[in-house]
Amino acid sequence: MSAPVVVITGATRGIGAAAAVELARRGAEVAIVGREAERVRAVAEEARAAGSAPVHEHVADLLRVSEVRRLAAELLETHPRIDVLANNAGAMFTSRQVTEDGFERTFALNHMAPFLLTDLLRERLAGGRVVTTASDAHASGQLDLDDLQFERRPFRAMRVYGTSKLMNILFTRELAQRAPELSASCFHPGVVRTGFGKNDGLMYKIGLTVAGPFLRTPAKGARSLVWLALDADPAQVDGAYVEDEKVATPSAAARDDVLAAGLWERTTERLGARDSGR
Repeated sequence: MSAPVVVITGATRGIGAAAAVELARRGAEVAIVGREAERVRAVAEEARAAGSAPVHEHVADLLRVSEVRRLAAELLETHPRIDVLANNAGAMFTSRQVTEDGFERTFALNHMAPFLLTDLLRERLAGGRVVTTASDAHASGQLDLDDLQFERRPFRAMRVYGTSKLMNILFTRELAQRAPELSASCFHPGVVRTGFGKNDGLMYKIGLTVAGPFLRTPAKGARSLVWLALDADPAQVDGAYVEDEKVATPSAAARDDVLAAGLWERTTERLGARDSGR
């Protein structure tokens, strides 16, 4: 049997880098996606040393819709088969700024990018898996379908981040309904010692540095991702939220099917992505 082909975004540090190396060690053919070419190359070399299957390098800035589309085209051209798409790229930004597409950055990277990339790769993913990195921070999220990007509400970094993670779970839930040809799941990796939260904002950087010794290692945080990609029964985790390789129950809002459908429709409108009926 040929090696499974796994595409993983945000693969140049933290959970993503640890998962990429472990997936390669487990025999997967890994496509590493990151924003900086040097970091992509470094993780790719580590993954090649860990396994024997091919390791591919893809550079893209997923804050930009044009880059997500270019990446999707590149992946489709490079990989005749994609067994797993791991939507792992994400960040928390401590000030409200918009991208060149007019999207607030947390919303653009954490929600819009995985939504669009999955949509563009969907046909190639038939029979495969979509794994999205969520967080228990979703419980603090407050999703308003009429104010997805906190244009009218106060911008509080953790609230905005938590809302984007709530979107990840709702996206997974709705994808499982709309795409029966694949298995969709998401997971909480734990609070991991990584570069997360250090994008801007001195106090966040200081707080995360102080807390560092008490946080999970990236390797431990990556376990559920690897498990969902290679080991879990797809039927048992379809539409599920997972913690420590076990299906868990997310917040009430994350289980709201009406909210999930509404988010899908609003996102599709903003991206012009293909929609499919429930």
